[in-house]
Amino acid sequence: MQRDAQRQVYEQLAPKLYASCKRYLKQEEEIEEALADAFYTIFTKLDQLKELGAFEGWARKIAVNQCLATLKKKNNFNMYLDDVHTLSQPFTDEVTNLEEEDLLNLLNHIPEGCKTVFNLFVIEGYGHKEIGKMLQISEGTSKSQLNAAKTKLKELVNALYYKKSN
Repeated sequence: MQRDAQRQVYEQLAPKLYASCKRYLKQEEEIEEALADAFYTIFTKLDQLKELGAFEGWARKIAVNQCLATLKKKNNFNMYLDDVHTLSQPFTDEVTNLEEEDLLNLLNHIPEGCKTVFNLFVIEGYGHKEIGKMLQISEGTSKSQLNAAKTKLKELVNALYYKKSN
């Protein structure tokens, strides 16, 4: 009976948690491993859930933490390797159909630290102090990584989605 319940939970949550993991990790095998580890943690620590109504958010937090553990093994979030240039041209009011999927794909083209902080701040809703603790960086580094991420994303959007007239 318990396995049936676990299977139902997995089938319900897997697509959502997979999407969360995909925002942080690029390699399919890393995504799948983080997802499997997250479900292991969810099922073995279910007794730590305080409020049943918060289950999905609790599960997503576990998946995000699993992704962060994977990223911390191979990244130093205090380092920012790419130069950040200011935009030569700001966004215009002419909006192309920029979908959520397009934005998530663009995130794969910015440095890992910027992408991670952007995801944690903008998508997950963490504050800079929390992000600093999670990634073992200063609050200021978190802020500068977010700023760099926004700048890089604006550059990419301008270059790929807006026509520049010469």
